[in-house]
Amino acid sequence: MKPETLLEAAVSRWHTTVNDGDPEAAADAVTDPVVVLGPKGAGSITAAQFADWVQRSGIRLVPQTWHPVSERLVVVEEDATWPGSSTPARVATVFRVTGERVSASLRLPDLESALEVARICREMAATE
Repeated sequence: MKPETLLEAAVSRWHTTVNDGDPEAAADAVTDPVVVLGPKGAGSITAAQFADWVQRSGIRLVPQTWHPVSERLVVVEEDATWPGSSTPARVATVFRVTGERVSASLRLPDLESALEVARICREMAATE
């Protein structure tokens, strides 16, 4: 498989497991640990903690646009809804994929912010 195909497949699987609210599948869709960023903070969490968040949050993130940044990074603009929300909020998430799993999921409030973070991550990785 080409890297773009692996990248897209891993991120699509991540969206499916999150939107289905399936904690076991969600834990299997990410590395252990996985790096996360959201409105409540950032850091590395275990796959089990990620699965717990999927179950507790009830979030749904429906992909709208895809913006590849490198072989391992993509920004996906999404419509986000939570239990009790009446209309979706547009957000953007930077995804990093390692192998066949998402190893980072950094949710930001808008596409431009996410693209900026993704470009910084790409440049940091290139200089390691």
